[in-house]
Amino acid sequence: MMSSLALALLLFAGSLFGDSEGETAGNATCNDGESGDCDNGEQYNPLSPLVLCKNLPLDFLNCSEPLDLGGNETKRKELGYGCTKYGGERYEDVQKTGVMCDVLPGIECFGKRTFIREGFPCIKYNGHYFVTTLIYSVLLGFLGMDRFCLCHTGTAVGKLLTLGGVGIWWIVDIILLVNGILLPEDGSNWVPYY
Repeated sequence: MMSSLALALLLFAGSLFGDSEGETAGNATCNDGESGDCDNGEQYNPLSPLVLCKNLPLDFLNCSEPLDLGGNETKRKELGYGCTKYGGERYEDVQKTGVMCDVLPGIECFGKRTFIREGFPCIKYNGHYFVTTLIYSVLLGFLGMDRFCLCHTGTAVGKLLTLGGVGIWWIVDIILLVNGILLPEDGSNWVPYY
């Protein structure tokens, strides 16, 4: 009884994992999947402890910043990645791109250790905080402090010399800031608070 059960389990395991003659049930070559996973056309066993390098979490990768193409759509189509525009107020407005990622030393994985990872947002953060700017606008907006913080220096000097446009410009800027119309001059996004 015991030997027939062991034989049945052995046959079942052989059909799942391949037998000793080199069957590769469950295995896939690097060329079967997406192009360029491996260098030598080696076989990847999904049941092995090694994970494909391209599937590693970001904690184990060193990824570069998105490539700024300066609005050149032709270059983006040629390369297949890069940012032609930065920022956006809504999720749908933000352009996504791929970046070059390297696997950190000491991490074992299967496949190429340098690859392009897709799905990174084209967003710049340059130290502009919405709440800080709003506080400056409410408390010191009549002196143009909010516009100085957002690097709108020309209009900030005008606001300073007219004492906030005799109060009118001060109130209008608070409304513009709250409605998302008054943004940083360099086109960067607000830094999120965590």
